[in-house]
Amino acid sequence: MNPLPNLGLVCVTHGPEVRYKVLTRSRFLAMNRPERLDKLRALYQNNLAVLYGALAFCRSRRIQLYRATSDLFPHGEDEEGRQVLKELADQMAPFGELAQRLGIRVVLHPDQFVVLNSVRPEVVNSAIGELRWQAEIATTVGADVLCLHGGSTAGGWDAAVDRLIAGVERLSPTVRSLLALENDDRCFPLVELLPVSLATSVPLVLDAHHHRVIDGGLTLAEATDWALATWDDREPYFHISSPKAGWSGGDPRPHADFIAPADVPRYWLELGARLTVDVEAKAKERAVLQLIEAFPG
Repeated sequence: MNPLPNLGLVCVTHGPEVRYKVLTRSRFLAMNRPERLDKLRALYQNNLAVLYGALAFCRSRRIQLYRATSDLFPHGEDEEGRQVLKELADQMAPFGELAQRLGIRVVLHPDQFVVLNSVRPEVVNSAIGELRWQAEIATTVGADVLCLHGGSTAGGWDAAVDRLIAGVERLSPTVRSLLALENDDRCFPLVELLPVSLATSVPLVLDAHHHRVIDGGLTLAEATDWALATWDDREPYFHISSPKAGWSGGDPRPHADFIAPADVPRYWLELGARLTVDVEAKAKERAVLQLIEAFPG
């Protein structure tokens, strides 16, 4: 049996080592322009230092994937935010090269409100704008994936898939080159994302936990093979987690603090394929390290 895939830390640590500052929209709008600039300068410099610290943290613990928070630079798409980001460009520029040199892959996962196939045009337009902004951040920090859920299933599968394909086709080449679609645990099993991937060449992120909740008629091995086949010039990227209440303890959707070793797909270990996997567990780095210890290799 082959060793574990490369495992990843999601955004922050359980301890205080990797923690970002935020700024609510209401507080931001209540400030005048000079106050906004001063606040964003301090906040962005702090978050940039934390971001660099995340690389050091991951490197020291053999964590080879880092999912940066999508709220790294709050209000960065606003005029004041863009001005401050321009001022800090020289400090941000080395990050992607450093991550690559340390062997740490960087990805982003925009929030759930980004729905490319909504039946409401204003929601789709907002999603396209948000993905454009997230692609700018991805380019800045050297991330090679923007991971997005399938979205709405209003009107049935055929209509939902058609809308999703249309939404992807409206994206810029830069955004499309970064985009990947993930199966979820409520609406879109991986099998329903396959037509979108085939039509748009957008690769698929297999979330093993989500697949066990909604498998769409595919075994996990079949879903794995299909998802792997959609990746071309980037290393495949998957997710793993365990249900908080176990598989027979009620709602299987909420994530547990740690990953049960039995929930690591044996098929992934047998494949020997190059693969990076987000560990989506509440205990964050503690869960990653426990998993590494459970599968020495």
